[in-house]
Amino acid sequence: MSIVAPENFYLDRLDTPIGTALLVTDADGCLRALDWHDYEPRMMQLLRRQNGAFSLAERAAPRDIRQPLAAYFRGSLDRLAAIKWRVGGTPFQRSVWSALQTVRAGSTMSYGAFAARLNVPQAVRAVGHANGANPISVVIPCHRLIGADGSLTGYGGGIARKRWLLAHEGVRLED
Repeated sequence: MSIVAPENFYLDRLDTPIGTALLVTDADGCLRALDWHDYEPRMMQLLRRQNGAFSLAERAAPRDIRQPLAAYFRGSLDRLAAIKWRVGGTPFQRSVWSALQTVRAGSTMSYGAFAARLNVPQAVRAVGHANGANPISVVIPCHRLIGADGSLTGYGGGIARKRWLLAHEGVRLED
């Protein structure tokens, strides 16, 4: 039996208009997680669940992650596409997370419409669960999925952040 060494991850922080973002990268410089300082336990749980054992040390995230994120928060919404990321998770989760990048900044989509786009219209709940398990907030834009009635249902970083992100991207929201 061979023992697999835990993967080495690195933690950095980035101040944003909506709080301190936690950036987790791997040895290849890929973003593995982005979550909020007040949701760190949730982020750690998602990382363990999706990647197994890992070690975590403090280290600045690569410039090609920090700069596009900073630019996004300053209003250059298209810069997130430049960020290299890698995720664990199941094949279904990875397919949902990959497809989320087709929901453009400034737009939203209901969970049902998104499930239909993925050709699994009967799997709205599974899509919702995968969306909720997204380890890379903002870059994988889970905040762009909303309820069928237009409500801002669930966001791992809190509804206030979801509202801010959507407004920042130009989505007109009901008060």
